[in-house]
Amino acid sequence: MPERHDTVIVGGGQAGLAMSAVLRQRGREHIVLERRRVAERWRSERWDSLRFQFPNWSLQLPGYRYTGSDPEGFAGYNEILRLIEDYAASTRAPVREHTEVVGLRADGDGTGFLVSLAEGSLHARRVVLATGPFQRPNIPPLSQRISPSVLQTDPARYRCPEQLPAGAVLVVGSGASGCQIADELLRSGRRVYLSVSRHRRVPRRLGGRDIYWWLEKMSRLAQTIDSFPSGQWPPSILVTGVNGGYDVNVRQLAADGTRVIGRVTDAAGTHVAVDGNANQILNEADQSYSQFLSAARQLAVTHAMDIGEEPPRQPTCLPSALSEHDSLDLARENVSVIVWATGYTYDFGWV
Repeated sequence: MPERHDTVIVGGGQAGLAMSAVLRQRGREHIVLERRRVAERWRSERWDSLRFQFPNWSLQLPGYRYTGSDPEGFAGYNEILRLIEDYAASTRAPVREHTEVVGLRADGDGTGFLVSLAEGSLHARRVVLATGPFQRPNIPPLSQRISPSVLQTDPARYRCPEQLPAGAVLVVGSGASGCQIADELLRSGRRVYLSVSRHRRVPRRLGGRDIYWWLEKMSRLAQTIDSFPSGQWPPSILVTGVNGGYDVNVRQLAADGTRVIGRVTDAAGTHVAVDGNANQILNEADQSYSQFLSAARQLAVTHAMDIGEEPPRQPTCLPSALSEHDSLDLARENVSVIVWATGYTYDFGWV
């Protein structure tokens, strides 16, 4: 007979441990199954300079709230790792590390679920999937048509500029990860190409308050996917916690020397096809910036707040239009590395 539990939580990260703490508070029997170690992705899938993109004051879990001396700062990934480890210990979470779930199905008598493990199985009345949103890098199939002479990697495997072979780097995707990695590579002296994707540009701070304070007050963080057109999340916002946090603007990256190109659409060997839509994407990002400022002004008026001097909508020193390209010759431009910062996808094939 398989081992039996009231609730099985799959995943030993923030979500799984928070669920465990809540169940313990209510006296509910449960276990947490983690295929590697607690907070594994914070251990092995973060680059060296990464800072938490939310301010420290937002670090909250059931029974835990940040009380340190730098509430407006941004913790490094190793600090987040220690926080999660300490939280697991303080809440006495019943975690079984190195226990991989390989299958999940309803049992035959309707009393719960059969949880198949790499070794053995469990029975659970209820199962909570807490495996997080960053399960598998979403690398496009066209990557398989690129010459093996070009190293291909992603944010889960990238660590630092020194890790990469000499030569220029093409970063594909201009979300927070792509822009942060492109900026780091540029500052290290690398020649960088950035293939832009749709994104929203916002100020890191406005009126002395962090962007996430404003988004929370606007109820943006409470929106569900069903509230958006076509049931799709809007483009990600560009933020960074590096160097205390600063505004991320692809136009600034271009002014600093990054070669900004449109969306990569195809590849063959060392030739990459590019859509000529870089300016369209940056114009839409500028529009989202203006829309955010308008919403912030409206909120400030409603609550009689003084937001002080607003940041400029678009610094006049930045390029208003970029040269468009329809292709990129990786060999001619000495591009030795591609970083696919093209987001993540869920992996629930085992359910």
